[in-house]
Amino acid sequence: MSERVQKAIRDLVVANRILGNEGVVDAFGHISVRHPDHAGRYFLACSRSPGLVTEDDVVEFDLDSNRLDGTDRAIYAERFIHGCLYKARPDVMSVCHSHAHAVVPFTVTNTPIEPIWVMASGSGTDVPNWDIREEFPNEGTMLVVNDATGRSLAKKLGSGKVCLLRGHGAVIATDGLKATVMVSIGLMCNAAMLIQAHTLAQGRGDAAVKHLSPAEVENTSRILLGPLGLDRAWEYWRVRAGFPATED
Repeated sequence: MSERVQKAIRDLVVANRILGNEGVVDAFGHISVRHPDHAGRYFLACSRSPGLVTEDDVVEFDLDSNRLDGTDRAIYAERFIHGCLYKARPDVMSVCHSHAHAVVPFTVTNTPIEPIWVMASGSGTDVPNWDIREEFPNEGTMLVVNDATGRSLAKKLGSGKVCLLRGHGAVIATDGLKATVMVSIGLMCNAAMLIQAHTLAQGRGDAAVKHLSPAEVENTSRILLGPLGLDRAWEYWRVRAGFPATED
């Protein structure tokens, strides 16, 4: 195992713990990282609550989401989210399936989840909302458990970083693990703030909420998702999740 792979696995464990600690995921939800030495593979934990994941829990998959570890450990049913997004988007290096509670109301209404908070600019504008029953009315599940539903979700995401899932949560796909964590947390916090903003605006008889402009989103996200922003935030979240500020 190369040093790059070892670091990717260590960072993936930290990312799981961070997302669990910050409330982006609960007992469910997951985050993955593309194999740094083999673009046709990715790493994802076995079926375990993200806040409990250790290095021993990390499993290697191919892009058809077949396990490559040769064990019989339980694995996530919705691993197809990750495999299909990696297949559809060569630029994507990390994927998160979020269950953030504050995001869910935006998946079942026509209220857009555009950024109002500077730290949420990484999610971008015009976030799509994927409804599984539009294309799979007889599927009988809300879960992405095969390639067909995974491909549909990937198509809905398009070239963006965030896609909502009706009555379920969201997927976040970026060019790096730290960026995926940043966007996932920003999306969740922005959702809670946006609900508050709409409540305040309606209470005053003013339905208008001021979103970040496209230029503000583009320019701010460039800073937040650059090395300076990501490293600073990652250090902060590492410590909050119980890790030392930096690796030894």
